[in-house]
Amino acid sequence: FCCLKYKEFLVRTKRIKEPGEAYYHVISRVVDRRFVFTDDEKERYCLLLRKVEAFSGVRVLTHSAMDNHTHELLHVPERRPVSEEEVIERMAHLYPPKEVRKTTQLLRALRQSGNATAAEAVLETFRLRMFNLSEFEKTLKQRITQSYNRRHGRKGTLWEERFKSVLVEGSGDALATVAAYIDLNPVRAGIVSDPKDYRFCGYGEACGGNARAREGLQHIVSSMGECSAWEDVASRYRTLLYVGGEEEGLGDDGRAIRPGFSDEQIQKVLDVRGKLPKAVILRCRVRYFTDGVVLGSRRYVDDIFHRHRHQFGAKRQSGPRSMRGADWGDLYTVRRLQLAPITL
Repeated sequence: FCCLKYKEFLVRTKRIKEPGEAYYHVISRVVDRRFVFTDDEKERYCLLLRKVEAFSGVRVLTHSAMDNHTHELLHVPERRPVSEEEVIERMAHLYPPKEVRKTTQLLRALRQSGNATAAEAVLETFRLRMFNLSEFEKTLKQRITQSYNRRHGRKGTLWEERFKSVLVEGSGDALATVAAYIDLNPVRAGIVSDPKDYRFCGYGEACGGNARAREGLQHIVSSMGECSAWEDVASRYRTLLYVGGEEEGLGDDGRAIRPGFSDEQIQKVLDVRGKLPKAVILRCRVRYFTDGVVLGSRRYVDDIFHRHRHQFGAKRQSGPRSMRGADWGDLYTVRRLQLAPITL
């Protein structure tokens, strides 16, 4: 790039955050891409994820903890007033009882001494960390780093850089498509043949009976105008995951028990630029879901573009960019990728 084009490139790829309610696909990578997350570490990540969710008010719709990175589909609701009682209740999910009692006693002492302003200032330090994407990720990653470093005798950050986020439309196909991409990560990585068997992803947690994980998938399926009862949600979401899914095992005759596309077949179709069904392409590494900045319908992407016009080059006239490599229907991105949008 020349200097001008390089500056425009930097502006064009800047993270976009909405001031109110919004949905985000968040990706965080371990420093140097090290494979440090064993099953025990992934278990701790899942527990901390739910603790931070309960404290912050940011909802985890689904997630996937891999060996050297994590994915989260998050719903950040509109900020609302939080009473003192609710602050204390939320603290109990994340802080030890001793620290919660200490804060409660401090608030009581300040109010009894007539210093209500100071008490509100203490509460505000906690309120500002709620309903906020950056504060959610900061708290989660700090807690994971502290836990890992303490047990492994190391110092310094565990994470490669600031988290990457893609703004996702909260209705229609966009939310469900990104959710399926996240829950298919362990299948694509060859860890399991069925995502229900991977207990470190939202779908696996939901199949195991986790109430919060089920609520997340219900929210996703409901965003498409579908049913809300868990049995119906489970069926609808599994269909989304498995239409055109992986081959699974071999029978006595040498044929796949569950017929499906192999990596070789997918690559051949991609080599000739053929279009694949959306459910099949989700098993590939789709860079739009990590580098696209904004993902949604044409109308949604264009609206985001105009409301964040200052973050794009002066010559840019419109927001929506078509997504290549598959039949994406009414899904568009705000960024036309420089590298191949789909890889294996």
